[in-house]
Parts: sequence; structure tokens; C-alpha cells
Amino acid sequence: MQQQELEVLMKDSAANAVETAQSEFSVILDYTRDSVKLVDDVILMFVEKFQDRALEDTAVFTICNIYGAYLGEVFKKQVGGAWRYDDSNPDAPYVLLDVGDNSYAFAGICYERLVNDSQISVYNYFEQALHNKTQ
Repeated sequence: MQQQELEVLMKDSAANAVETAQSEFSVILDYTRDSVKLVDDVILMFVEKFQDRALEDTAVFTICNIYGAYLGEVFKKQVGGAWRYDDSNPDAPYVLLDVGDNSYAFAGICYERLVNDSQISVYNYFEQALHNKTQ
């Protein structure tokens, strides 16, 4: 995947997250740092509204990737960065946001909250990433 294609895909995915949060839950995501707090809630709202269907493979993939893209796009607005498609494991490719010497798996933290532990906060991960960048 070419870099420009990846950048467009991630912007479009983030826009899909905004649209879905609004249409499904009446939550406004506005690409601000404060709006990242709302993503924690939106992720769990999928489970409340759709129960087990939210945890089916296709739904998990979509939810985690669009909200991961949203988090990354907000992060890019704050400090910059570039998306990277890692297909070193062809069975499980993933996207990271590279900022300097650090890489951030925003879709991964969404997955952790949705599937493994609802106490994990994507907002805290985001804030820690910002703290790492501004040190």
C-alpha cells in the first residue's frame, strides 16, 4: 500500500468513526483532544447496543480500526506523525502511527478496551503518547 493511499484510508476511516458515533449514539467527535475521552464511552456503547454482535470478528475489526484511525488523526493534529502499514506477519497486518522514534497502535488499544478489559482507557493511552512526545 502506498503511503498516500494509507493516509487517505486513515482519514476516511476517522471520518467514518465520527459519522458512526453521531448516527448510532448521538456523540459528537470533533477531532479535539477532549473528544478522545468520548471514544472510551463509544467503544463500550457498541457492546451495550449490539451485545455479542459487537464482539464478532468483523465488527471488532471495524470498530477498532475506525476509532484507532480517529485517535491517530487527532494525535497527528497535535504532534504530527505518519501512518505505517506493517505486513511483516501477512496473516495479521496492522497499522501504526509513527512519531519520531515511537510507534503507536491506536487500533490495538481500542481492541484491548473492547475485547479484553473495559477498564483500559484509550484516553489514558493517548495522553501517555502525548506525554512521551512532549518530553
